[in-house]
Amino acid sequence: MKRLILPATLWLCLLFVVTAGSAAQARDLPDFTQLVKDAAPGVVNIATSRTIERRGGSPLHGFEGQDIPEIFRHFFGDRSPVPPGHGGGRGRSQERQSLGSGFVISEDGYILTNAHVVEDADEILVRFNDRREMAAEVVGSDPKTDIALLSVDADDLPTLTLGDSDALEVGAWVAAIGSPFGFDHSVTSGIISAMNRTLPRDAYVPFIQTDVAINPGNSGGPLFNLDGEVIGINSQIFTRSGGFMGLSFAIPINVAMDVADQLRDEGRVDRGWLGVMIQPVSRDLAESFGMDKPGGALIADLDPDGPAAKGGLQAGDIILAVNDQEVTRSSTLPRLIGRVAPDETVELSLMRDGEKMTEKVALGSWPDSDQPSRDQSRNDSQARLGVEVGEIDDALRERLNVDGGVEVRDVEPGSAAARAGIRPGDILVSIDHQSVSTAKELSERVEALPDDRAIPLRLYRDGRSLFVALRLD
Repeated sequence: MKRLILPATLWLCLLFVVTAGSAAQARDLPDFTQLVKDAAPGVVNIATSRTIERRGGSPLHGFEGQDIPEIFRHFFGDRSPVPPGHGGGRGRSQERQSLGSGFVISEDGYILTNAHVVEDADEILVRFNDRREMAAEVVGSDPKTDIALLSVDADDLPTLTLGDSDALEVGAWVAAIGSPFGFDHSVTSGIISAMNRTLPRDAYVPFIQTDVAINPGNSGGPLFNLDGEVIGINSQIFTRSGGFMGLSFAIPINVAMDVADQLRDEGRVDRGWLGVMIQPVSRDLAESFGMDKPGGALIADLDPDGPAAKGGLQAGDIILAVNDQEVTRSSTLPRLIGRVAPDETVELSLMRDGEKMTEKVALGSWPDSDQPSRDQSRNDSQARLGVEVGEIDDALRERLNVDGGVEVRDVEPGSAAARAGIRPGDILVSIDHQSVSTAKELSERVEALPDDRAIPLRLYRDGRSLFVALRLD
């Protein structure tokens, strides 16, 4: 074999080309150093503590309930020391300490974070990157968007510049600063993977999906664009293992600030309420309703005293748009309605009996938690099981040859129902050997079920009866 011998000058030229190419490639990558220098003073570590009754068992350090194999998680650090001499017995109290992140939005002491970071906290301590520590109070929180507004007694605090989350594009570089596992002011980066993601039980937030590494302790921390502007609040991850897997979700800053402004001014958040129970429009349903393609939100039921019923809407209507904003899928509707203030009138584009039409409806205010509407109480009570169900009429029961039963219309990914193999379209007829004929009965049965024990659940599927084993966490 002949060996190729090149002159030394040629080797030097080749080395120069490779080196120059690598340098040019490095110059094309984003540099976050200045962004971090400017932003770090306005990012805070949030430590909370609360006293709880210990019920036995020893959760994994920082990952309570991680036996769920696949789920969307609100994510922040959690340390649960047992006080000396308590030994972890049943009925003993213990102090639980949690870690999260947040950031300053005004010089006079207002701080944004996630609602789940400070939920039920007895004490909240905010620590800045210059090692100052301050006690904080909750001005208000909104669990539906997972936003909390805190305040500290201070002036001239370093603030962060807020951007416009409506102007974001998929593929843009972003960076996060937070306190994963308590490591203050850690910086991670990535790109925007998708926009307007809807997650289970978070109907009011069009999440920003990124591949930025987010771990326990990052919750509530800021997500930046390359201009150093906050465009989101890191809130959740999707995980099979309990750790970061490349799917992180942030609350858009425009949504967060709308909530924060209401919390600061009113102490609570008012959002529009339509009073309907909706379901997705499948391909077959779209065809049956005379639609060219699936889309919109199908009204399965109405609160008889709600704004929709009073405004002339009917079960079977498909809502296609709200004030000319398209309802691409059923999960879009709560978000669009929630943006509108109560008592304001919205114009709804509908499909009814194969014909398009418009209706104007004056929205109501979301009912108080102690007086839930039909659709709210139904959704809340079924959240533990992870399903959305609808009642079936006598004609369908006769056609399916079943006594009683409710129809499963949606199954939440990662829920107990999903793990048991329950599917949309199944007719659920009994649970733990007790018959189910209405959504209310199902709610009562599920509420009384024990945790972590296999429960028999009987279904009708494709004309056949079958049992599945259900285990609630």
